[in-house]
Amino acid sequence: MHTALDNSFQGVNAKICDVLGLQNKKVLIPQKNTIKKLTTYVPNNNAEEVRLALFKAGAGTIGNYDNCSYNMKGYGTYRGNKNSNPVIGKKGKLHTENETFISVIYEKHKEKNILSALFNKHPYEEVAYDIVPLDNLNQEIGIGMIGELAEEKSELEFLSLLKETMNAKGIRHSKLVGKSIKKVAVLGGSGSFAINNAINAGADIYVTSDIKYHEFYKAENKLIIADIGHYESEQFTKNLLVDILTEKFLNFAIILSNRNTNPIYYL
Repeated sequence: MHTALDNSFQGVNAKICDVLGLQNKKVLIPQKNTIKKLTTYVPNNNAEEVRLALFKAGAGTIGNYDNCSYNMKGYGTYRGNKNSNPVIGKKGKLHTENETFISVIYEKHKEKNILSALFNKHPYEEVAYDIVPLDNLNQEIGIGMIGELAEEKSELEFLSLLKETMNAKGIRHSKLVGKSIKKVAVLGGSGSFAINNAINAGADIYVTSDIKYHEFYKAENKLIIADIGHYESEQFTKNLLVDILTEKFLNFAIILSNRNTNPIYYL
Protein backbone atom coordinates (compact mmCIF):
# COMPACT_ATOMS: atom_id res chain seq x y z
CA MET A 1 0.00 0.00 0.00
CA HIS A 2 1.26 3.46 -0.90
CA THR A 3 1.02 5.76 2.13
CA ALA A 4 2.28 9.09 3.43
CA LEU A 5 4.86 7.10 5.39
CA ASP A 6 6.14 5.62 2.13
CA ASN A 7 6.43 9.16 0.83
CA SER A 8 8.49 10.21 3.84
CA PHE A 9 11.07 7.44 3.43
CA GLN A 10 11.35 8.03 -0.31
CA GLY A 11 11.41 11.74 0.49
CA VAL A 12 14.61 11.12 2.45
CA ASN A 13 16.26 9.88 -0.72
CA ALA A 14 14.96 12.86 -2.67
CA LYS A 15 16.33 15.16 0.04
CA ILE A 16 19.77 13.52 -0.18
CA CYS A 17 19.66 14.07 -3.95
CA ASP A 18 18.81 17.74 -3.42
CA VAL A 19 21.57 18.21 -0.83
CA LEU A 20 24.08 16.69 -3.24
CA GLY A 21 22.77 18.82 -6.10
CA LEU A 22 21.62 15.93 -8.28
CA GLN A 23 19.55 16.52 -11.38
CA ASN A 24 17.35 14.30 -13.57
CA LYS A 25 16.29 12.29 -10.53
CA LYS A 26 14.33 9.05 -10.83
CA VAL A 27 13.47 6.05 -8.68
CA LEU A 28 16.26 3.47 -8.39
CA ILE A 29 13.99 0.44 -7.84
CA PRO A 30 10.49 1.21 -9.19
CA GLN A 31 7.69 -0.56 -7.33
CA LYS A 32 5.78 -3.40 -8.98
CA ASN A 33 2.08 -4.29 -8.83
CA THR A 34 0.85 -0.76 -8.06
CA ILE A 35 -0.65 0.22 -11.43
CA LYS A 36 -4.07 -0.73 -12.76
CA LYS A 37 -6.06 0.00 -15.91
CA LEU A 38 -9.70 1.08 -15.93
CA THR A 39 -11.86 0.74 -19.03
CA THR A 40 -15.40 2.02 -19.26
CA TYR A 41 -18.03 2.74 -21.92
CA VAL A 42 -19.89 6.06 -21.87
CA PRO A 43 -22.56 7.66 -24.10
CA ASN A 44 -20.78 10.06 -26.46
CA ASN A 45 -22.53 13.10 -24.99
CA ASN A 46 -21.22 12.27 -21.49
CA ALA A 47 -17.73 11.10 -22.39
CA GLU A 48 -15.91 14.39 -21.76
CA GLU A 49 -17.54 14.90 -18.36
CA VAL A 50 -16.68 11.36 -17.21
CA ARG A 51 -13.14 11.57 -18.57
CA LEU A 52 -12.43 14.86 -16.77
CA ALA A 53 -13.84 13.44 -13.52
CA LEU A 54 -11.49 10.45 -13.77
CA PHE A 55 -8.53 12.77 -14.34
CA LYS A 56 -9.50 14.94 -11.38
CA ALA A 57 -9.69 11.84 -9.16
CA GLY A 58 -6.13 10.88 -10.08
CA ALA A 59 -6.39 8.65 -13.14
CA GLY A 60 -4.45 9.13 -16.34
CA THR A 61 -0.98 10.06 -15.05
CA ILE A 62 2.04 8.51 -16.80
CA GLY A 63 5.39 9.83 -15.60
CA ASN A 64 5.58 13.55 -16.37
CA TYR A 65 2.26 13.54 -18.24
CA ASP A 66 -1.30 13.76 -16.94
CA ASN A 67 -4.78 13.61 -18.50
CA CYS A 68 -3.65 10.52 -20.44
CA SER A 69 -6.38 8.29 -21.90
CA TYR A 70 -7.25 6.21 -24.92
CA ASN A 71 -10.65 6.77 -26.54
CA MET A 72 -12.50 4.98 -29.30
CA LYS A 73 -16.01 5.37 -30.71
CA GLY A 74 -18.34 2.38 -31.02
CA TYR A 75 -21.77 1.27 -29.91
CA GLY A 76 -23.13 -0.63 -26.95
CA THR A 77 -26.29 -2.69 -26.60
CA TYR A 78 -28.42 -3.49 -23.57
CA ARG A 79 -31.94 -4.47 -22.53
CA GLY A 80 -33.23 -3.78 -19.06
CA ASN A 81 -35.45 -6.24 -17.19
CA LYS A 82 -38.66 -5.35 -15.37
CA ASN A 83 -36.75 -4.04 -12.36
CA SER A 84 -34.51 -1.75 -14.39
CA ASN A 85 -34.78 2.02 -14.65
CA PRO A 86 -32.79 2.94 -17.79
CA VAL A 87 -31.74 6.56 -18.22
CA ILE A 88 -31.58 6.05 -21.97
CA GLY A 89 -33.96 3.63 -23.72
CA LYS A 90 -36.92 1.71 -22.33
CA LYS A 91 -37.07 -1.32 -20.08
CA GLY A 92 -37.73 -4.59 -21.85
CA LYS A 93 -36.56 -3.25 -25.22
CA LEU A 94 -33.16 -3.80 -26.81
CA HIS A 95 -31.33 -0.48 -27.07
CA THR A 96 -28.26 0.49 -29.08
CA GLU A 97 -26.29 3.54 -27.95
CA ASN A 98 -23.35 5.32 -29.55
CA GLU A 99 -20.64 5.18 -26.89
CA THR A 100 -17.03 6.15 -26.25
CA PHE A 101 -14.57 3.55 -25.01
CA ILE A 102 -12.36 5.24 -22.36
CA SER A 103 -9.23 3.61 -20.98
CA VAL A 104 -6.99 5.12 -18.28
CA ILE A 105 -4.29 3.83 -15.93
CA TYR A 106 -3.91 4.76 -12.27
CA GLU A 107 -2.03 3.97 -9.07
CA LYS A 108 -4.05 1.43 -7.11
CA HIS A 109 -4.17 3.47 -3.89
CA LYS A 110 -6.33 5.99 -5.82
CA GLU A 111 -8.89 3.37 -6.87
CA LYS A 112 -11.61 4.27 -4.34
CA ASN A 113 -11.72 7.93 -5.42
CA ILE A 114 -11.54 7.05 -9.11
CA LEU A 115 -14.44 4.58 -8.94
CA SER A 116 -16.45 7.06 -6.93
CA ALA A 117 -15.90 9.68 -9.66
CA LEU A 118 -16.88 7.16 -12.33
CA PHE A 119 -20.13 6.19 -10.62
CA ASN A 120 -21.05 9.79 -9.81
CA LYS A 121 -20.57 11.10 -13.34
CA HIS A 122 -21.60 8.11 -15.46
CA PRO A 123 -25.25 8.47 -16.54
CA TYR A 124 -26.17 4.78 -16.62
CA GLU A 125 -28.01 2.99 -13.83
CA GLU A 126 -25.53 0.10 -14.16
CA VAL A 127 -22.00 1.16 -15.11
CA ALA A 128 -20.02 -1.21 -17.33
CA TYR A 129 -16.31 -1.11 -16.49
CA ASP A 130 -13.24 -3.35 -16.32
CA ILE A 131 -10.26 -3.16 -13.96
CA VAL A 132 -7.05 -4.94 -14.91
CA PRO A 133 -3.87 -5.08 -12.77
CA LEU A 134 -0.73 -4.30 -14.79
CA ASP A 135 2.88 -5.47 -14.57
CA ASN A 136 4.13 -1.98 -15.51
CA LEU A 137 6.73 -0.57 -13.14
CA ASN A 138 5.66 2.53 -11.24
CA GLN A 139 8.32 5.12 -11.98
CA GLU A 140 6.97 7.44 -9.27
CA ILE A 141 7.01 5.00 -6.34
CA GLY A 142 9.77 2.72 -5.18
CA ILE A 143 13.05 2.46 -3.28
CA GLY A 144 16.11 4.66 -3.60
CA MET A 145 16.85 7.30 -6.20
CA ILE A 146 19.44 8.01 -8.84
CA GLY A 147 20.46 11.32 -10.37
CA GLU A 148 23.28 13.22 -12.02
CA LEU A 149 25.69 15.91 -10.93
CA ALA A 150 25.57 19.11 -12.97
CA GLU A 151 29.32 18.68 -13.54
CA GLU A 152 31.53 15.65 -13.14
CA LYS A 153 33.76 15.45 -10.08
CA SER A 154 36.76 13.35 -9.29
CA GLU A 155 36.21 10.52 -6.85
CA LEU A 156 37.95 12.30 -3.98
CA GLU A 157 36.16 15.59 -4.75
CA PHE A 158 32.80 13.89 -4.56
CA LEU A 159 33.63 11.95 -1.40
CA SER A 160 34.68 15.21 0.25
CA LEU A 161 31.44 16.85 -0.87
CA LEU A 162 29.48 13.87 0.43
CA LYS A 163 31.18 14.00 3.83
CA GLU A 164 30.58 17.72 4.18
CA THR A 165 26.97 17.94 2.97
CA MET A 166 25.81 14.85 4.87
CA ASN A 167 27.71 15.77 8.08
CA ALA A 168 29.34 12.35 8.04
CA LYS A 169 32.03 11.72 10.65
CA GLY A 170 33.65 9.31 8.23
CA ILE A 171 32.90 7.42 5.02
CA ARG A 172 33.66 3.74 4.52
CA HIS A 173 33.98 3.05 0.82
CA SER A 174 35.05 0.41 -1.66
CA LYS A 175 38.15 0.69 -3.84
CA LEU A 176 38.35 3.81 -5.99
CA VAL A 177 38.03 2.86 -9.64
CA GLY A 178 39.78 5.85 -11.19
CA LYS A 179 36.94 7.49 -13.10
CA SER A 180 34.92 10.67 -12.68
CA ILE A 181 31.67 10.76 -10.73
CA LYS A 182 28.60 11.87 -12.66
CA LYS A 183 25.74 9.47 -11.90
CA VAL A 184 24.91 8.98 -8.21
CA ALA A 185 22.56 6.42 -6.62
CA VAL A 186 21.32 6.95 -3.05
CA LEU A 187 19.32 4.90 -0.56
CA GLY A 188 18.88 5.99 3.05
CA GLY A 189 19.21 3.30 5.71
CA SER A 190 20.49 -0.22 5.15
CA GLY A 191 20.98 -0.48 1.41
CA SER A 192 23.20 -3.45 0.65
CA PHE A 193 20.31 -5.22 -1.11
CA ALA A 194 20.31 -2.55 -3.86
CA ILE A 195 24.00 -2.66 -4.84
CA ASN A 196 23.27 -4.58 -8.04
CA ASN A 197 20.43 -2.19 -8.87
CA ALA A 198 22.83 0.73 -8.61
CA ILE A 199 25.32 -1.09 -10.84
CA ASN A 200 22.63 -1.96 -13.41
CA ALA A 201 21.43 1.66 -13.40
CA GLY A 202 24.92 2.77 -14.41
CA ALA A 203 25.74 4.64 -11.20
CA ASP A 204 29.34 5.75 -10.66
CA ILE A 205 28.84 5.72 -6.88
CA TYR A 206 26.22 4.28 -4.53
CA VAL A 207 25.58 6.20 -1.30
CA THR A 208 23.92 4.22 1.51
CA SER A 209 24.77 2.65 4.91
CA ASP A 210 25.23 -0.57 6.91
CA ILE A 211 27.42 -2.25 4.30
CA LYS A 212 29.13 -5.38 5.67
CA TYR A 213 32.75 -6.31 5.00
CA HIS A 214 32.15 -8.83 2.22
CA GLU A 215 29.45 -6.71 0.61
CA PHE A 216 32.04 -4.12 -0.44
CA TYR A 217 33.40 -6.75 -2.86
CA LYS A 218 30.12 -6.51 -4.79
CA ALA A 219 31.34 -3.23 -6.25
CA GLU A 220 33.64 -5.29 -8.52
CA ASN A 221 35.35 -2.10 -9.79
CA LYS A 222 32.08 -1.15 -11.52
CA LEU A 223 31.26 1.64 -9.07
CA ILE A 224 32.15 2.94 -5.61
CA ILE A 225 30.07 1.89 -2.62
CA ALA A 226 30.02 4.68 -0.01
CA ASP A 227 28.72 3.94 3.50
CA ILE A 228 28.07 7.26 5.25
CA GLY A 229 26.43 5.77 8.37
CA HIS A 230 22.86 4.78 9.15
CA TYR A 231 21.96 7.88 11.17
CA GLU A 232 23.57 10.21 8.65
CA SER A 233 21.66 8.63 5.75
CA GLU A 234 18.30 9.04 7.52
CA GLN A 235 18.88 12.36 9.26
CA PHE A 236 16.13 14.12 7.28
CA THR A 237 13.37 11.61 8.14
CA LYS A 238 11.98 13.37 11.20
CA ASN A 239 11.66 16.68 9.36
CA LEU A 240 9.77 15.04 6.52
CA LEU A 241 7.46 13.23 8.95
CA VAL A 242 6.71 16.53 10.70
CA ASP A 243 5.83 18.10 7.34
CA ILE A 244 3.45 15.24 6.49
CA LEU A 245 1.76 15.19 9.91
CA THR A 246 1.41 18.98 9.93
CA GLU A 247 -0.30 18.83 6.55
CA LYS A 248 -2.63 15.96 7.53
CA PHE A 249 -3.53 17.05 11.08
CA LEU A 250 -4.14 20.79 11.08
CA ASN A 251 -5.32 20.96 14.72
CA PHE A 252 -2.59 18.76 16.14
CA ALA A 253 0.47 20.29 17.78
CA ILE A 254 3.71 18.69 16.57
CA ILE A 255 7.07 19.36 18.19
CA LEU A 256 10.29 18.54 16.36
CA SER A 257 12.89 17.09 18.71
CA ASN A 258 16.45 18.36 18.42
CA ARG A 259 17.85 15.37 20.28
CA ASN A 260 20.59 13.37 18.57
CA THR A 261 19.73 9.68 18.92
CA ASN A 262 22.69 8.32 16.97
CA PRO A 263 24.16 5.53 19.16
CA ILE A 264 27.43 5.51 17.18
CA TYR A 265 30.32 7.76 18.22
CA TYR A 266 33.67 8.32 16.53
CA LEU A 267 37.07 8.72 18.16
